Order: sequence, then structure tokens, then C-alpha cells
Amino acid sequence: MRITQKQHYSIWIRPLLWLQTQHFGKPLNPALLWGRRPLLFYLVACFFGYLDRKRSPIPDVIRSLVCVRVSQLNDCAFCIDANGMRLAQRCQSVEKIQSLSDWQQSPLFDKQEKAVLAYTEAMTVTGMKVTSPMIDTLKQWYDDDAIVELTALISFQNLSAKFNTALDVPSQAFCTIPLTKDQIHTEKSDHQSDSNSNQ
Repeated sequence: MRITQKQHYSIWIRPLLWLQTQHFGKPLNPALLWGRRPLLFYLVACFFGYLDRKRSPIPDVIRSLVCVRVSQLNDCAFCIDANGMRLAQRCQSVEKIQSLSDWQQSPLFDKQEKAVLAYTEAMTVTGMKVTSPMIDTLKQWYDDDAIVELTALISFQNLSAKFNTALDVPSQAFCTIPLTKDQIHTEKSDHQSDSNSNQ
């Protein structure tokens, strides 16, 4: 990481790092950075905790698909790893997880998932834009409040991935499914080419 962990963390942060150690075997790398600013740490944790709650209007598998796809597009090693682990816990199909980078062509994704992933990429890939037809398509499954929440989830994951990428937060080897960096860079180029050809 480009910024090292502190020798001593605030009394407000130490219990959270301890809980992560109990659950994962070690604190999460981003927490060691966010933990330098306790208020930011709590705000970020509460924000994501709300978006990923059990009673979310967005199904848990779709939430994880969104998080992994944003992570891939941002080339965030830690995010792909951590979100990939969560997706593997929620999704019964390893083949589907491995096909996420090629979701447009894969028969493993249903219409709802494809609509959400198209919206996710439009929000994430530089040069792409969200269109009114995308929102209209999402309204087949989600009301306006749910679309706001979906948009917040995509935005949060972009924040998280860009934070981790900028500070070179490494993977912690939680998941064995992530894509390679070369595949992700190729995907970015392909999406930008597709976007330009559709304009």
C-alpha cells in the first residue's frame, strides 16, 4: 500500500479492526487506511452497511454482481477479491461468476441482471452515459426509490474501488475467481469502442 498502517489506532477503531480479525483472520487492508480518520471510517461503514442490508430492494446476488463488475472495471485488486468472495457466497454458479466480464454475451444472466449491469457500466466507464431508456428498462423491476438505492450502491462501489486503486490496496486472497488485470484493460477498451460506435 502507498500509505502504511498506523502503529496505534483510535480507541473507536480498534474494536472494529478486532471484529474483522475474528471474521477474516486479519483486518481488511482498506480499514487500516480509513481507520486513520475514524469519522470517515464509520461513515463509509454505515453507508455500505445500509446499502447491503438484508431488506434491500435490490436482490443480494445482483448487489454483489454490481460490486464485482465495478471492481473489475476500476481494476481494483482488493475489491475484486473481497466482492468476489461475497458473490461466491451468494451465487450458486461458479460459471456465472467467471462469465461476469462477458455478461452481454452470456446466457447465464437474465434480463433483470443485464439491465442492472448495463446501467452499472454506463455509470462507471469513462465515455459512457446513462440514458432514459436504461432507466425505463430498470423500472420493469424497480420503483423510483429502489433505482435511487441502486444508483447509490454503484456510486459507493466506484468510490471504494477508486480509493483502493489510488492507494494501491492489495488483494488479501479471499477469493480465487478474480480476473487478471490484462483482461480488465481489454474490457475497458472494448466498452469504449462499443460506446463510440453506438453514438
